[in-house]
Amino acid sequence: MPEPRRLLVGAGAINAAFAIMMGAFAAHWLRNRLDATELLAFESGARYQMYHALAMVFAGLLGGNGARNAGWIFQGGIVLFSGSLYLLAVTGVHGFGALTPIGGIAFLIGWAWLAVTALRA
Repeated sequence: MPEPRRLLVGAGAINAAFAIMMGAFAAHWLRNRLDATELLAFESGARYQMYHALAMVFAGLLGGNGARNAGWIFQGGIVLFSGSLYLLAVTGVHGFGALTPIGGIAFLIGWAWLAVTALRA
């Protein structure tokens, strides 16, 4: 098992690759299958996944338990925020939208956690 820091960097890199894949999927396959609102939601999921994938890599490189905790909170935010937008756009089930703000709150908590960690160092 890789050390915790490397595990977070690796998870961030996998998320970044997945965000690129989802963006390409939206641009090339979903463009003519979803309406404009659904496509925008899907693309927002990919964009925020990429932002927070990079934040996970940064948190892993920063090191320390506090930064790693922030990185894993970002992971939870990706699953809830981006995942719910992907599912909402593709399935049309609006119930998935209830998870989106919870993911957004996870993103905010992750950034606050990272800021506190950095300021305490």
